[in-house]
Amino acid sequence: MKTRVTLIPGDGIGPSIADATVRILAAADAPIEWDRQVAGMAGVSRWHDPMPDCTIDSIKQTRLALKGPLETPVGEGYRSVNVALRKTFDLYSNVRPTRTITPGRYENIDIVLIRENTEGLYIGIEHYVKIADDPKAAAESLAVITRFGSERIMRYAFEYAVSHGRRKVTLAHKANILKYSQGLFLESGKHIAQEYAGRIEFEERIVDAMAMHLVIKPEQFDVIVTTNMFGDILSDLIAGLVGGLGLAPGGNIGTTAAIFEAVHGTAPDIAGKGVANPGALILAACMMLEHMGDRERGARIRTALEETIRERKTVTRDLGGSATTDQFTDAIISRLA
Repeated sequence: MKTRVTLIPGDGIGPSIADATVRILAAADAPIEWDRQVAGMAGVSRWHDPMPDCTIDSIKQTRLALKGPLETPVGEGYRSVNVALRKTFDLYSNVRPTRTITPGRYENIDIVLIRENTEGLYIGIEHYVKIADDPKAAAESLAVITRFGSERIMRYAFEYAVSHGRRKVTLAHKANILKYSQGLFLESGKHIAQEYAGRIEFEERIVDAMAMHLVIKPEQFDVIVTTNMFGDILSDLIAGLVGGLGLAPGGNIGTTAAIFEAVHGTAPDIAGKGVANPGALILAACMMLEHMGDRERGARIRTALEETIRERKTVTRDLGGSATTDQFTDAIISRLA
């Protein structure tokens, strides 16, 4: 029986890398039936809405989506279409796995960053204290942290560690300065950690010191859990340790829906040229398969991708080669046969 999944190809290079990913999943005989929808600028072009009702309705029905990069239209009422999707479906957990594929400056990196996805500074409560054109203009943003939101992301992080055979959870915070909001987050983490004592090691680190240690000795970290903005920053830092966002997938997971995505941008400079690297979306699809309970197939696709990259014969230019998107995709498919 096939699982129905909403496919949002996205903008820029999105349609190209989405088609490549769909081809690879088909070659692996993934039991998926796609419901193609649009959002971002593609949504504006077709429905005059960056978040069309038909796309929202599709995700409500399938409860599962694979999404390419989206461009947020200027002046359309959304700070970010991606953030709006997370809020609409209460996708409270952002999961960003990062691992070494080809040895470079760092080796043996295998870190999963789990970021609280709906609270903190990104909740978007801000205003001017004085109007913007005032010489003494001032603006204020509120970081909202709740015990409910903190405890559920902590529990998700520990459950992820247990189910994936991980050994340690590190909580990154700034409670030494932000004693109430970050203090509540830290307190919640310590409370949930007690439930997993003896099974999962727990530690807490001040976020700025942690950024330094991620650069000095990243292999000491396993699962990291943190607040919304810190997670946004640290996840890109970690991706940089293994070469950048070209191979960075992400999952946005809630209780009623999950959206998996390539976390890089739309890359308009190479859109339509057939040279984009689909690796991040392919890895996001592997995360989706795992979420669906199809771990073996996800692992098989991931292995085919990694072996193709390590061989370096047929890879896109951002990976040091000269292959087109289709040639890179064909090379991965050949390893699935």
